[in-house]
Amino acid sequence: MIDNQKEIKNKVLGCWYGKNIGGTLGAPFEWRRQINNVSFYTQDLGGKALPNDDLDIQLLWLIALEERKLNVNTRDLAYYFSIFVTPHWGEYGTAKTNMKLGIESPRCGLENNEYRQSCGSYIRSEIWACIAAGTPELAVRYMMADSQIDHGGKSEGTYAAAMVAAMESAAFVESDVNKLIEIGLSYIPADCDITKVTRLVQECYAKGMPYLEARDEVLRQYRGAPFSYDDGRKIVVLCDERDREMGFADGKKGYDVVDNFGIIMIGLLYGQGDFGKTLCYAVNCGEDTDCTAATLGSMLGIIYGYKKIPTEWIRPIGSQISTLCLNHGEIEGMVPKTVDELTDRTMRLMAMSDAINGLNLSKDAGKADLICPDFVKQKIYENADRVVYDFKFFDIAVEYPEGQFLKGNEGKVCIRIENKFRVTENLSYRWFVEDGFTVNSKEGVLYIARNTYGESVCELQFTLTAEEGVKLKNHFVFELNVEGRASAMTVPVLFLKGKD
Repeated sequence: MIDNQKEIKNKVLGCWYGKNIGGTLGAPFEWRRQINNVSFYTQDLGGKALPNDDLDIQLLWLIALEERKLNVNTRDLAYYFSIFVTPHWGEYGTAKTNMKLGIESPRCGLENNEYRQSCGSYIRSEIWACIAAGTPELAVRYMMADSQIDHGGKSEGTYAAAMVAAMESAAFVESDVNKLIEIGLSYIPADCDITKVTRLVQECYAKGMPYLEARDEVLRQYRGAPFSYDDGRKIVVLCDERDREMGFADGKKGYDVVDNFGIIMIGLLYGQGDFGKTLCYAVNCGEDTDCTAATLGSMLGIIYGYKKIPTEWIRPIGSQISTLCLNHGEIEGMVPKTVDELTDRTMRLMAMSDAINGLNLSKDAGKADLICPDFVKQKIYENADRVVYDFKFFDIAVEYPEGQFLKGNEGKVCIRIENKFRVTENLSYRWFVEDGFTVNSKEGVLYIARNTYGESVCELQFTLTAEEGVKLKNHFVFELNVEGRASAMTVPVLFLKGKD
């Protein structure tokens, strides 16, 4: 009989060491569209892993989970993100800018965000996989709350994150790579590009195509724009001559996650369980090399455990954690200093999750339930792009069909109300709006059935209109009451001045 706690700790330790190994291995080649020839670290590391946002943000989530006793939603995480995550690039910067305007998650990941299909969220999946080990549905729900901040809920960036979180969670109880891929695919839409690129790599592998040819096929069909920058004289595009000749010097800006996810699948399938080969194959494919290798390092670390990671990969980086992207501010002294400390604190959160959710990580636990049923997947994504306010007996979700910037002098909003209780209710609603604004239905009464057979949802459509010359006031309030009770439930509605 396996000592379960020791085996679980071995896997968590393997997860975090694998993350540091892969991130360090790939860092020198990050965002270069080129084929590399790497078989080991190329830097003199001096016994320390390189800092990386892939791990940094997960250290922040660790602190948030400890402080909130695991009780976090996307708006909670967004609050931590806005204060303690320092980078301003890509989707991180867009989300933080939106939050400064008052836009809440997941809308802050949607508005004016051309990087929604980028790599920023799948790289921070491991903390969710660990606290929901062997329970991929729970891992995906946590991952969704995370990814919504800077990618919104229905985007290739979020689908990649959901698939990785599901696979890593399942890897605590399932070691077959092909089964893990099918488990991950069951948690994302069948018609999304992350599913399509995964199937493409599977086909290439089944045909016996060499891994670098599979890489070329991924870029041929699903490439984002290569990284570029202005050096003061010209725009420099990080694409080598070979790939230029292949026709890979262009691509869709912000559409980075699909080809990088294809590279993860290449490493996973072609590496055949060999730790070093898997990570090096990913780095040799180019693109976002630190992220692809770090994710694969974590995944194999969970599958096989720390004890099976070759010591030659561990010795050069040691156990110390360095950070790059965190504002230590009020969290100074709370950030883990070593992988071992991170593992111990993760284990404590796992124990808390086990107590709350009744998780069972015996060797065969959950294998029959790892695939996501369609009705569960539908539930996961139904409010993915809506701001949800959770009240005791009702959820109120706010959706902006045309965005949160006014079109001319109008803004449209959909209020979705779900009855979570067993009693049918009459509800009254009313709007509080500033002078100079009107709403097409300022107050009314609605009937909402009890929570049975999907009859418990009601959707209301509203249009808010500003009079000419009225200065925009950002916030409006929608109030819902159960008739005959002191039960006011209020939610903010935000519109911003758009470009006419």
